[in-house]
Order: sequence, then structure tokens, then C-alpha cells
Amino acid sequence: MIGHVTGKLKRKQPPELLIDVNGIGYELEAPMTVFYDLPALDVEVTLHTHLVVRADAHQLFGFTEVRQRNLFRELLRVSGVGPRVGLAILSALTVEDLIRAISFSDSAQLTRIPGIGRKTAERLIIDLRDRFDESMGGEQTSSEQSISPEQDAVRGLVKLGYRSSDAAKVVKQLRSPDASTEELVRNALKQLGGVQS
Repeated sequence: MIGHVTGKLKRKQPPELLIDVNGIGYELEAPMTVFYDLPALDVEVTLHTHLVVRADAHQLFGFTEVRQRNLFRELLRVSGVGPRVGLAILSALTVEDLIRAISFSDSAQLTRIPGIGRKTAERLIIDLRDRFDESMGGEQTSSEQSISPEQDAVRGLVKLGYRSSDAAKVVKQLRSPDASTEELVRNALKQLGGVQS
């Protein structure tokens, strides 16, 4: 497995990149969110990579952040999501936006991505919600590892027996910049009342 590639950026034509590593040119594909962070041509760059081996091709995908690559790998584990769809998702949404969409069961935002229908969006939400702790690991800072009070509140409500879709909907309505997890849970419980499953 090729973990990362460091070399001079020789070509960037979305979704393709060419990195010269000591005279060897590595062709990679990357989501649009990666292109926004790339330096100018002939400047050295390091990309974290994921290699997909198929019968007819070896495809190398590049990412500027470890968590982008980790999330790409998690996307590939979802039934019906291949590398092309994974690139489309990470081109349309930042890591933070995707985490937020999954955490709040925001299928409407996911279905706006080309190639993502309602069923695929629902599958992404169901399959990825509980995997974020693992997939967002790696070289993160402690602030990146922490979750928001809203996400924490949804998790707490689910543990209390409420459906994640109900919890996410109510917390989304209640969220405010200075609301703590405890406040969100307390106020959500008042609204949820008897909708426990």
C-alpha cells in the first residue's frame, strides 16, 4: 500500500494530478476540495493516498489531510459507493459538512450531490453515523477529535432510547452558538416527550 506521496506538483487538471517523485510521475485523482489547497506547479506537496486495485486498473487517490483519506475509505465500505461516488461526495462537501449532514440525518443535502439518490443517502447516514470516531482518527489535533455539543446531544438521546432521526431533528431546531450538550438534551427531552421507540 502506498501511504503518501511527496514530490513536485507537475499537473493539476481536475480530477487528475501528476506528482514527480525523484523522476517518477505518479498520476492521482483527487476531490475538488483537495484542489483548493494545492500549491502552484513545481512546488513540493505531500498527499496522503489510497490505492484501489481492480482487475483492469490500479487507481491512486490523493488527499491533503489524513482525515479526508480516512473518510474516503469509510465511504468505500458503504454498499453502492465506489471511488467515483466517493470523490463526488468529497468534492461537494468538506469533511465537516459531511459529518454534520450524517450526524443530523440531513439526506436532503446528500441528495444534492450528483450520483446520490435517496436510498444511497439513507444508507450513508445509517452506515457512517457510528463509524466517525474511527474514521476521523489519525493525525488529528485534539480540537478536531472533539465533537460538537449538537452531535453529543444526539448521541445522548439515542442512548436514552430515542430514534436518531427524531433526536437529530429536534436538536437541529434547538441548536444555538452557546448551547451546551446538557441544555440541548434537557430541552430536547421536553419536546420529544413520548416519541421514544
